[in-house]
Amino acid sequence: MIRVLFVCTGNTCRSPMAEAILKAKATDEIEVKSAGIFASDGSPASQNTSIVLKEKGIEHTHSSTFLTREQVEWATYIVTMTNSHKQEILFRFPEVTNKVFTLKEFVGNQGDVSDPYGGSLDIYRETYAELEQLIEKVLVRVQKGG
Repeated sequence: MIRVLFVCTGNTCRSPMAEAILKAKATDEIEVKSAGIFASDGSPASQNTSIVLKEKGIEHTHSSTFLTREQVEWATYIVTMTNSHKQEILFRFPEVTNKVFTLKEFVGNQGDVSDPYGGSLDIYRETYAELEQLIEKVLVRVQKGG
């Protein structure tokens, strides 16, 4: 079983969107969760995240989660939206160096996934499109065994 944990800041925009996209595309051999390095437990996905996922035909019920040691230990891969998220995880959990990556790093690219928080619906659609392209590559990589 391959377990992918997506991490962003508040776990209401990027990471739940990434989680929903991968869940919609993944086989039964892949489990997916998301969390936030500064999340409050129990918040729903942002309204625009929910709207964009619905537009794409993806049903996803979400409740934000603060990143925990249990989640970090559960994950085969911890995939962050930015390098600063990655660095914060490595600061908190230095033992996971070998399994934490930025999303773009994981698929052989550079840079961060920009945060749509507070932006227009079109900005969320742009984030979705970027995440979808990257997650297609994530799927190929994890199905090949990393």
